[in-house]
Amino acid sequence: MTAVGDDWFTPGDRSPVSIREALEHILQRLPSTVDSEEVPIGAAVSRVLVEELASPVDVPGANNSAVDGYAVHFDDLHPSEETRLTIIGRAAAGHAFPAAVPRGAALRIFTGALMPDGPDTVVMQEDCRRDREAIVVAPGLKRGSNRRKAGEDVRAGATALPPGIRLRPQDVGLAAAVGAVRLRVARPLRVCVVDMPGGATARPGQSGRGLGAFLRQLGAAVSEMSLPPAGLAGALVDAAANHDVLVAAGRFSSGETGDTGAAIRRLGVIHLWHLATEPECSLALGQLRHGDRRSVFLGLPEDAMSALIGFLFVVRPILMRLMGRRDVVLRSYRLRAGFARLKDSPLPEFLPVRLQRTGAGESIAIASARGSILSADGIVELPETLARVEHGTMVEYFPFGEVGG
Repeated sequence: MTAVGDDWFTPGDRSPVSIREALEHILQRLPSTVDSEEVPIGAAVSRVLVEELASPVDVPGANNSAVDGYAVHFDDLHPSEETRLTIIGRAAAGHAFPAAVPRGAALRIFTGALMPDGPDTVVMQEDCRRDREAIVVAPGLKRGSNRRKAGEDVRAGATALPPGIRLRPQDVGLAAAVGAVRLRVARPLRVCVVDMPGGATARPGQSGRGLGAFLRQLGAAVSEMSLPPAGLAGALVDAAANHDVLVAAGRFSSGETGDTGAAIRRLGVIHLWHLATEPECSLALGQLRHGDRRSVFLGLPEDAMSALIGFLFVVRPILMRLMGRRDVVLRSYRLRAGFARLKDSPLPEFLPVRLQRTGAGESIAIASARGSILSADGIVELPETLARVEHGTMVEYFPFGEVGG
């Protein structure tokens, strides 16, 4: 992935450590540069932009209508009574009206059409009454309503798209609008989900399926493999040589190192991180050397809920930073709890929940059946300052749908 240098994952002095402190400590040490490539803008959706895209032009390039309606002079409109204006023509997108619109007149106009000379306001067709070859406009419209000014989205010379964002369809549309043909994006991070020897999974690879799905949401190029007990060091070298990151699914990071830890230490460095959470979560973070290059090793606990905490709040941000992403913290929302619970621990506690709509149309977080992740829509955090949750208590909700960012 990159040349061998400083150890990125050396823990601080305190253990266990809060998620926030762990993340701050690690992100300060991770590299800020990524391998990149140029692609046509049509192939750039969901890729991470590496270089800032500055706009050479205003977007939009000229004043235009934001709605279907009628272009009018605001000063023709009576402030407290209806105003009648004569319709003198029409303007559609791509077909500008060839003359100025005189006072006392209105021009039929459609979304995206250039504003004609004269009018500064557009009346939505739903907000006026057609009377043969005239319109009747009710009072209350504001000057400039429904008119998009030139450069309203992006001014010439300004940043159209900043580096570090995962490109959405609307971002690619903006890139096309400013004339971009190709964009420089990060090369997809190659991630191998590995089942460690001696794992507790019922079948080889079983625990990695959901993890691999989360990683694909992030935009990683994912492969999966099981490591054999015999020849473990050689298998790790082979996996590391072809991947930027190895994520251990199943057994590891529960505190014991055993043969796996010994093999990793022969090939590089590994550190155990203990997070101050309930359920408890320990992670194995390190690097494997292969020649003058290195790959990252991220080990998750066996317990499903502990592994989910470690992935969402530490492993995911690490991967996103290695992908070149700027904003790496999982987005959350404040919701009312639809359950009551007495906290078992003074530490921050995480619970799987599903969403439910109330009769008033509000979404509330309902405790997942038997604490199952499989039926959950996300998880909630009950902070250390909270001793008891009642129905209606505001909680922080982290939806699984936001994993991809």
